Amino acid sequence: MMVNTELVGYIAAILTTTSFIPQCLKTLKTKDVSGISTGMYVVFTVGVLMWLWYGLMRESWPITIANAITATLAILILWLKIKYTYF
Repeated sequence: MMVNTELVGYIAAILTTTSFIPQCLKTLKTKDVSGISTGMYVVFTVGVLMWLWYGLMRESWPITIANAITATLAILILWLKIKYTYF
């Protein structure tokens, strides 16, 4: 049985990317960021941005699109963490 690697990539991208939406919505609604690690999100966001760069260099649309969206959501969560913790 042949598996379409692009399809697998898109399914993985959709699942991992949409997993961040509940956290974003909860954080926006409650403004509670006490359970979010700033250090972890800084490292994670840099890692996602590196994956985005990698996807662009490889011209891999599943990697590029997923990481562009994930980077946006991760930056939003990181920004909310900093805003609600330090300001």
